This record gives sequence, C-alpha cells and structure tokens, in this order.
Amino acid sequence: METPTTTTSEKVTRSRRLQGVVSSTSMDKTISVRVERLFPHKRLKRVMRRSRKYLVHDENGTAGVGDTVNFEETRPMSKRKRWTLVEVINKAPEAAVEEDTDANTTNLDANATNENSAAHT
Repeated sequence: METPTTTTSEKVTRSRRLQGVVSSTSMDKTISVRVERLFPHKRLKRVMRRSRKYLVHDENGTAGVGDTVNFEETRPMSKRKRWTLVEVINKAPEAAVEEDTDANTTNLDANATNENSAAHT
C-alpha cells in the first residue's frame, strides 16, 4: 500500500469513509443513510448496537432504499449535509421493497374500510 507523499506547500488530507444502509430517498439529490456501530458496554460486558443517520449527497439518484452504500466526507453542502456518495455496494432486492409498500397500503385500506363500516352502523 502506497503512502501519500507531501511537499511543503501541499497538504494531503484523507477524507473519512463510512458504509451504511439507505433509509430514505424522498429528497432531491439527497439520501438518508443509517450507519450502525457495535461497541462493548463497560459495566454490562455485552456488545451494544448504536446507529446514526447521515444525509448524503447523491448527484445522480443511483441509490435506493435498502441499498448498502459507501460515502465520504466532503465540504458542507447544506446545514446538515457534509457527505457524498462514492458507490453503491449492494442493491436491495426490488421484491422486498415492493412488498413493504404493498403491505402498508393494504393496512391503510383495511383501516379505512373498518372506519367507514363503523360510521355507517
């Protein structure tokens, strides 16, 4: 592995890279990515799981909900967006995403039907 060489007038900075799962794509050119980390609890002596959500710039809109992505730190693009998408590692299966949305609409339709029938009695 090569190490970057620097001169006196040039400064090399390494940007942080993270990996996570896309949780939302509802914004234009922005995705919400959840990154999980595992750490040992000091007193309980068990592994704890914590997550954090990052807003990531996705210029081409290539990432979808459920995709695993790599992203890196860049200059600030907005109040909370300081990361940019590098690559999509794994695409989420299309069937799983469609099933979730179908189940949600089915539940909403069932709830609406129950409310209407209760109102007519």
